[in-house]
Amino acid sequence: MYVVVDRSVASLNDFVCGANEEGFHLTGVNFGRDLPEPQVADIRNVVDGDPSPDGKGRLQILRGIEVGHIFQLRTKYSSAMGAVFLDEKGAARPMEMGCYGIGVTRVVAAAIEQNHDERGIALPAPIAPFAVALVPIGYHKSAGVRAAAEQLHDELGAAGIDVLMDDRDERPGVLFADMDLIGVPHRIVVGERGLAAGNAEYKGRRDEKPREVPLAAMAAFVKEQLAAA
Repeated sequence: MYVVVDRSVASLNDFVCGANEEGFHLTGVNFGRDLPEPQVADIRNVVDGDPSPDGKGRLQILRGIEVGHIFQLRTKYSSAMGAVFLDEKGAARPMEMGCYGIGVTRVVAAAIEQNHDERGIALPAPIAPFAVALVPIGYHKSAGVRAAAEQLHDELGAAGIDVLMDDRDERPGVLFADMDLIGVPHRIVVGERGLAAGNAEYKGRRDEKPREVPLAAMAAFVKEQLAAA
């Protein structure tokens, strides 16, 4: 008889097994006495709650996403390119090759899976295409809003901050929803009501509520927020 057992079974002693007859079992069974010494193999898939290999905890089954790749190319391309080395006998042999890669689009997908809410994406600052979304309300209707927004845009750009200015002729709700959806980390709103008090509105992507910041100090304020992130 040839017996193959999983690693989790190989260390058992005095165990219970079937007696090849319905309703009956054998107890106190041991390998080497009642069964041949088994061939140990990894033949069982782990399940949630199994002991961890180091014996210090329990395994959990979690979802993941593949972002890196390793390919074993062996000698297919080195032979074609004549990429060789001399072995200990001085004979030319093709190099063993491999390659490693990171899927850029998969990194973005993984970041979005871990950073989102009911309003859309909340991109981490290191991978966000823009640091700040500048949303002027009434850009096409108010010369004051347009001038203030363009000046602030230039100030932020001069400070080395990547800015996306949404100057579309849309309702405020649409503009706000779209900026939340694409996940720019910081948002500044310039409107006539705030300008009347010398302010603009700032809101971090994950902040509950916006706050009023003096327009003249906004560029410095945003730099502080970026540094603190």
